[in-house]
Order: sequence, then C-alpha cells, then structure tokens
Amino acid sequence: MSDVRPGPLSGVRVLDLTRVVAGPYCSMFLGDLGAEVIKVEQPGAGDDTRGWGPPFAGGESAYYLCINRNKQSLTLDLKSKRAVELLRELVKATDVIIENFRPGTMERLGLGEKELRELNPRLIYASLTGFGADGPMSDWPGYDLIVQAWGGLMSITGTPDGEPVKVGVAIIDLVAGLMLGKAITAALFAREKIGVGQRIDTSLLEAEVASLINVGSNYLVGGKVPTRWGNAHPNIVPYQNFQTADGYLVIGVASEVIWKRFCAALGRRDLTNDPRFADNSKRVKNRSELIAILSETFLQQRNDAWFKLLTDAEVPCAPVQTIDQVFQAAQVLQRDMLIEVDHPTAGKVRMAGIPVKFSETPATVRMPPPLLGEHNEQILKTWLGMSADSLDELKKEKVI
Repeated sequence: MSDVRPGPLSGVRVLDLTRVVAGPYCSMFLGDLGAEVIKVEQPGAGDDTRGWGPPFAGGESAYYLCINRNKQSLTLDLKSKRAVELLRELVKATDVIIENFRPGTMERLGLGEKELRELNPRLIYASLTGFGADGPMSDWPGYDLIVQAWGGLMSITGTPDGEPVKVGVAIIDLVAGLMLGKAITAALFAREKIGVGQRIDTSLLEAEVASLINVGSNYLVGGKVPTRWGNAHPNIVPYQNFQTADGYLVIGVASEVIWKRFCAALGRRDLTNDPRFADNSKRVKNRSELIAILSETFLQQRNDAWFKLLTDAEVPCAPVQTIDQVFQAAQVLQRDMLIEVDHPTAGKVRMAGIPVKFSETPATVRMPPPLLGEHNEQILKTWLGMSADSLDELKKEKVI
C-alpha cells in the first residue's frame, strides 16, 4: 500500500478537529505527505460526510472515503470536561491542530489558541471558517454552495442566458483546504527558524475571492461587472467547446502561433488573413462572427477525427470525457491516479491517487479512511499511556 521511505512530513503530529470537506481535505493532504493525523470525532455520530450517500461501501459513504485516508479516528465528546482535558493532554505532544468550528466555539470550550499555545508554544493553531474569524458575517455557516453564491463564483458560472450554476465539485472547499495545507507546511518551516508556532486563520470566502483571479482582476481594472460566459473565455477566442458530428470538443487557442496552426489544420487559412480575426483582441471583439463560422465547421466531422487532426497540428484540445472514461484512461493509470486500498469493512476500495510525486520523500497511502473511533485505544495508550481500566471508564462515561 505504501513506500517504505518516510514522507516529507513524517514525524509531524496533527490533531484534526474538522469535519465535512475543506478541513478533512486539508488534513488528508498532510497525511498523504507523511504526517500522523488524528481525526477527532463526536462519539456515535462522527463526521457529517459519513452519512452523505448513497453510495456506501462497508457502511461508509463514498464521500467520506474520498477525503479521510491516512488518518486515525479518535472519538471525544467535547461537551464533556474530561474529554476536553484529554484533548489538552494530547496537544502537549502535537505539532498542528486544525479546527473549523464557528468563531468563538473553541474559546468557549477552553481550547482557544491562547490556552493551547500556553501548553505547547510550538503548536501551530490553524482555523478554517466559512466567512472569516471576524467581521459582520463571521458567524455565518460555511458550506461550499453558500460561499460559491455569496462570493461571486456562481454569478460567472453557467450559460449567458441560463441560471447561475455551482461548480460540479465543492471547489471552494478544496481550494481552501489546499491553501490551509500549504500555509501549515510554511508555518512548520518557519517554526524551525523562529522556534515557536503561530496561528493560521483563513476562510472559504477568502479562498474564493483569491480564486477569482483574472475575472476579479478584469472587474478591478476595467470596472465592468463580469457575467456568465458558459464554456467560453472572456479574454481569449476561440477558447471553448464546440459540438462535433457526435460529441463535444474543447479548443484552447491561447496564442497567435496556435491560431495559425489551428486555421491551417481546419483548412481555413483564409481566417488568418481576415482583418476581423487578425489577433486575439480583434477575435474577442468579433467573437460571435468567428464562433458561428467555427461551429459550422466542427459539425462536419466526428470528435475523434477532429481530435487527431488538431493534436497532430499541436493545437490544445480535448474531448469532454465522462468520469468513467477518465478513470480508465492510460495517462491516469500511468500516473497512479487510480489506487486501491484495503478497508476493514469495505474490502478493496478504489480512490483517486496522490497528485504530487516526491523523488526522495514520497507521499504515500498508508492507511484507509478509519472507522468511527477505530483507534481510540491505540491513541490514548500510545500518546497518554492510559491503562485498559481507564479506557473502560471513559467508555462507560461516554467520554469516548
């Protein structure tokens, strides 16, 4: 299941108090890089995504399985003072704690940054909220769909004459999780220089605003409110999908050199001499005329014929593939982006692989997504030296 060499974050201990998508995606990123991740969950319930199905495998939802590998599960009822005490003890031997409660929740539990860094000055305390740790919207619930709407992404996604559309996956959750993961690795590096940990604070909203990139910049520079372009691009033409005789093909003509190759491959060298399409700015201005010409042209052949023709001409293009086609593709398999892990109740579970490869300190899949509370005994014995009798008492009191 894994390479025997330690990963780049081997030896780093992470307490993960997050749930749903953004936080767990962040902690899985750290776990893939070799960190020891303890997923702290509510006894009897666990992460919300455990119930987000069907489909299920061995009692676990596919949604939960995709973002929780390389973790151990510890159940703690943080409404219990004893559970809070146990968590505080665990913090003393922890490098990173990640939480995504609403602002103020951790402080009310006695688990705020100040209290925990007094116990462990080297602790990196990472908070991920929906709309930020302060401000008039800080207590808003942070679901990806809500933030996609409020933060502007939905206003620029969809067809011009259709309704606003969310992205097909919880993209802001993923972006925020990755941003936080990168920030945590940077804080670990900084700790080696300054000797102490620090607080990291981000939110889904901040991740979204940062991710508006060229569309946000177009507004800030040009002053015009962006609209929906469907699969077209506001600044590059042609850069969109076209219907062929039997499907859809996406074309990316992102330079003048590619434009000339594109026209030659289509047998339409005349377009390169047309003053309406002389350069990208003119093609953007005369978008509707050019797209009408190209749309008629692409209908004349099948997808695979156009794909071969344009690929041979070094024009960026791709068929619009379905998910089953993606996971059967030779390139995906060659890059180990489809893997199998052994799960205690589901047997062999297929999942997406690790997208980043390291030559000397490989990222690996060492553990399947854990069952709820699967590692209670192991963690409390190993980290805190608790006896079997003490563990039985905690179970009876429903602390774990």
